[in-house]
Amino acid sequence: MKTINFQLNGQSKSVTVDPEEPLLYVLREEFELNGVKFGCGLHQCGACMVLVDGQARYTCRTGSGEFEGKKLETLEGLERQDKLHPVQEAFIEVQAAQCGYCLNGMLIAAVALLRENPNPNDAEIRDALQPVICRCGTHSRFLKAVKLAAQKT
Repeated sequence: MKTINFQLNGQSKSVTVDPEEPLLYVLREEFELNGVKFGCGLHQCGACMVLVDGQARYTCRTGSGEFEGKKLETLEGLERQDKLHPVQEAFIEVQAAQCGYCLNGMLIAAVALLRENPNPNDAEIRDALQPVICRCGTHSRFLKAVKLAAQKT
């Protein structure tokens, strides 16, 4: 067991856990942040993504100890002062999700992209969202939502 300190959605947090325990479980069980999902457990589907120092990162297999001193943002942390993030608003506006299981990863990947590139082209959007698997096939709506969010930010 080890105490791990990090910033979580703008607040300093510490948790005492086995540093090998995947961050996914720490976020869900210790902090009750359930936006992050278990999908494949293999760093392949993207359902478990969070922003780590602004970059979209998988959490299902990465030990919590690797996040010592990092700035973490989850889906729940995107909202500010009771206002949804522009990416969240855009995804709702264009009804981008069907089942919603991939939504966490899609939103996290889109936010990371727009922070780095506020005016991405279609190819850049597709490339950024590519690590997230959507079985429902609403990729054209995801593309439309990210373009709309780019206009809002």
